[in-house]
Amino acid sequence: MARNATLYRAHLELSHVDRNVYADRQLTIARHPSETMERMVMRLLAFGLRYAEGIEFGRGVSATDEPDLWRREGDGRILEWIEVGQPDAKRLVKAARRSGRCQLFVFGGGAQRWRETHLDDLVGKGRAPDNLGIALIEDTFVDAVAAQVDRQLRWSLTVASGTIFLTAGEASFETSPTVWIGDPLG
Repeated sequence: MARNATLYRAHLELSHVDRNVYADRQLTIARHPSETMERMVMRLLAFGLRYAEGIEFGRGVSATDEPDLWRREGDGRILEWIEVGQPDAKRLVKAARRSGRCQLFVFGGGAQRWRETHLDDLVGKGRAPDNLGIALIEDTFVDAVAAQVDRQLRWSLTVASGTIFLTAGEASFETSPTVWIGDPLG
């Protein structure tokens, strides 16, 4: 018998000073049994970093034809395709062609190897789409935040001058993503 997804309730207070975006949102996030806590944290973080009206989570790790998050027009056109992790470069190029903007937040072991294998090849051959933005989020940040997660999350997320400040309960975290291409925070 397959295990069910675990539901997490999140209250996100967002102050994205760099984009002049401020929001207060209540969310329910489903964590698939095969999804790591770090990946779920990155999906929630990506929600805050790219927040705009209409942003929504994809169906999850089992839906290979959808991103982790996206924004769509009423007619189905994809305004923004957002991924977390280390997807194949072909998937990113295809996503960039299908959407107005494609963003990737890379994390996890092997991130530098992923860059050398996928991104450097795209950039070196001039095949990187103009609407693609990629940033690396440090593993120490992701791991520390994931260690604090419980089923009821309350995050205060501030982005200012390219630095992420996150308060989760009594704990505070800070990181400055390394932008590899484009402007994924802008």
